Amino acid sequence: MIAYLDQQQQLLALDGDGEAETSAAGSDDDLAVLHALDLQAAADPAAVAAAGEDFGGIARARPVAVIRPATADDVAAAILLAARSPRLTVAARGNGHSINGQAMADGGLVLDMRSLGPTMELVRTSAAGGGCPAVDVPGGALWEEVLEWAVRRHGMAPPSWTDYLRLTVGGTLSNGGISGQAFRHGPQIANVLELEVVIGNGERVVCSAAARPDLFFATLGGLGQFGVITRARVPLLLVPCMVKWIRVVYDRFEEYSRDAEWLVTRPEPAAFDYVEGFAFVNSADSVNGWPSVPLSPDSPFEPARIPAGSGPVLYCLEVALHFNHHERDAIDQRAGGLLRPLRYIRGLEFAAELPYVDFLSRVQRAEDAARANGTWATPHPWLNLLVASSDIADFDRNVFKQILKHGIGGPMLVYPLLRSKWDPRTSVAVPESEIFYLVALLRFSHLASSEGGAAAELVAQNREIVECCRANGYDFKLYLPHYQSEEDWARHFGRDWPRFVERKARYDPLAILAPGQKLFSRSRPPPPLLQ
Repeated sequence: MIAYLDQQQQLLALDGDGEAETSAAGSDDDLAVLHALDLQAAADPAAVAAAGEDFGGIARARPVAVIRPATADDVAAAILLAARSPRLTVAARGNGHSINGQAMADGGLVLDMRSLGPTMELVRTSAAGGGCPAVDVPGGALWEEVLEWAVRRHGMAPPSWTDYLRLTVGGTLSNGGISGQAFRHGPQIANVLELEVVIGNGERVVCSAAARPDLFFATLGGLGQFGVITRARVPLLLVPCMVKWIRVVYDRFEEYSRDAEWLVTRPEPAAFDYVEGFAFVNSADSVNGWPSVPLSPDSPFEPARIPAGSGPVLYCLEVALHFNHHERDAIDQRAGGLLRPLRYIRGLEFAAELPYVDFLSRVQRAEDAARANGTWATPHPWLNLLVASSDIADFDRNVFKQILKHGIGGPMLVYPLLRSKWDPRTSVAVPESEIFYLVALLRFSHLASSEGGAAAELVAQNREIVECCRANGYDFKLYLPHYQSEEDWARHFGRDWPRFVERKARYDPLAILAPGQKLFSRSRPPPPLLQ
């Protein structure tokens, strides 16, 4: 704390008259201090406008400046400047892929984390750290960059991923990080050895499960509320050469969910390496229906194989096996053995083999297509839920088969995860059930603008789905949550809400960080810690 006060005095001295007066958020004085601190700040309209929007295309909030930190000290200096002002806030922005303005700071400072160094570095951890190889990664690095660097240089990669790799390390570790490997390795926040974090008083802290563990676990899944992640140490595993990727189709959700849950609870090595799945419309619709399932145009979908009397929605179980070239002859037999007990519709199987990196990068091809047809630039009112296994069949009846029976103009992911793979010391909120499902409604629609009625209708539909979950008493949580009221946030975190508030009071007592989450505000900071 002494160092913090010293730094505050240095900042105040920059005013020139030695007076300890504060400036209003967004004033010329604040920008002058930014430049005096040698921070790369951009206040030009184009940079500010870009930082005031995100991938969701729904929320807008104009910052006073965009800062491009080169080092963690630059991040600390920006946070100290905000602490010295009466109203400035600070939001860390990675690749701008948030949906509801989570990486925005209305009238505050946005940190463009993509500018943060240094480069990635391979480290060998001690026995206490697991003795495994790991990589130190800047918080603003894309997972795509981590994959390319680790595989090309070392033939290794992190064990857990997100489906879309053009997200930053700091961004996903502030939320969870989920993909088809999470049933085995846990989410990305379960695969971190160490963090460097800049907290709300500008202090740089290196933390881990052994050193400053409360801050370490608070930051993981903490929605950016407790500190800005400037570096993460992520463990690495040897990677396979190839992946066998398989999709199979179900007409009954009960059989789909039973098989998916059986697969994610199988012990290694008698299990797939990746398990996901999605719902799709039982029609020829090119986006929402049968054509969205095949992995190759050489293997078209045959609707005649769908049993008579099937409902409006079908389900695709998506699995994968890793293998190396010397295992090629045995991989089909291994896959066949795992598929044989499953209750999918025979004849509706689709398979492809591709290099490991290409498999992990598969969503980039969808991004390229969306950019080409214009849907990447339109609003994306996505909704992500975690729903307990005990409620997922009822959710299917009420949501997939009713509210969403005509599709959403994009994927409707639904697949199981294991609560035992999520560390309860982290800040993320998950259902109570040991098995719960990720439900991700990823809309890609041709909407002209966020002010248009169509976008508003989709936002309203998301609210309808959430209200359906509440009205039916489901054990569920929003993933990538966004609420407007303290009551909703308290309900989201449940019994862990007091812990969350206490951590905020400890690490960001002025409520400077991550204002776009609408959790706390500088006018209503968390209550002080009780000593």
